[in-house]
Amino acid sequence: MSRTGSNRMAISTELTARLGIRHPILLAPMDTISGSRLVRAVSDAGGFGILGGGYGDRTRLEAETTKLKGFAGPFGIGFITWSLAKQPELLDIALEARPRAIMLSFGDPAPFAPKIKAARSLLICQVQSEDIARQALDAGADILIAQGTEAGGHGASRTTIDIVPAIVDLAAGRVPVVAAGGIADGRGLAAMMMLGASGVLIGTRFYASIEADGAEEAKQRIRAANSGETVRGVVFDWSRKLMWPAPFTARALSNDHLRRWTGREIELMQRADEVTVEYAAAKAAGNFDVAAVFAGESVGLIHDIPPAAEIVGRIVAEAEQTLQGRRNSIASVA
Repeated sequence: MSRTGSNRMAISTELTARLGIRHPILLAPMDTISGSRLVRAVSDAGGFGILGGGYGDRTRLEAETTKLKGFAGPFGIGFITWSLAKQPELLDIALEARPRAIMLSFGDPAPFAPKIKAARSLLICQVQSEDIARQALDAGADILIAQGTEAGGHGASRTTIDIVPAIVDLAAGRVPVVAAGGIADGRGLAAMMMLGASGVLIGTRFYASIEADGAEEAKQRIRAANSGETVRGVVFDWSRKLMWPAPFTARALSNDHLRRWTGREIELMQRADEVTVEYAAAKAAGNFDVAAVFAGESVGLIHDIPPAAEIVGRIVAEAEQTLQGRRNSIASVA
């Protein structure tokens, strides 16, 4: 633990040293939610903002990376790896913005690693199993994100408390490991550090922030949601004709559409053309009784929609308090 020149507390880890940041807090690259405004806010607060590249909307990527050109703070850009396989030029657009890191999730990172390394960017890989982690390490990953099933959006089935120490053991000190899934406060950061993680990747908590690009209604639904009101499944993907391979499914807030089709997935597939049109219209209209709000199990810990910098500050202060309490407890026992 150390203090910065501004006399604010900083939690120093291998991750913060590698990325050149003050706090071990990374913004998840949430598709259309993690835009340049949120990236700047998180990075300016001492964390590491990662722009969402998602499924590969070239127009949006060009617009958002243009806004980041000349930004003095550290930032990254994240992609669903399969989107790069279909549009490899997206990586060139991303690298032109000179990000400190490129984050790849879902798919083999090896075809893209040489270009990322040649541009002197770090390669961050999100993984959901030891086999996926080995593939990432073989490709030259500089940082691993161990993602638990509690995370919002797409993921697999293993819990954060299971996958994090497993990936930490596999990495064996070669690269820092970051925990993701169900983390929204400083207690979560402290707990993941106790499991050997060097930091955390946070999505849902930053979704409910002023700078996030999501609709205000979606943010309010996250704020109002109780624990246990998210579901992992295929309904929202199939409603968009997105067929993700096993074992990946998507976690979102429960709503009328999800309740309507859960248990009727075969019928949903049979009526895909009809449902897709209905879903697209609802999304365009901002009707979140039908459209998905992708969010993780941490929603029960979220009760407001503050600036991103305030979120970072709270997490750091609470983590330091938690870790200090743990040290004091151990000292008193000794």
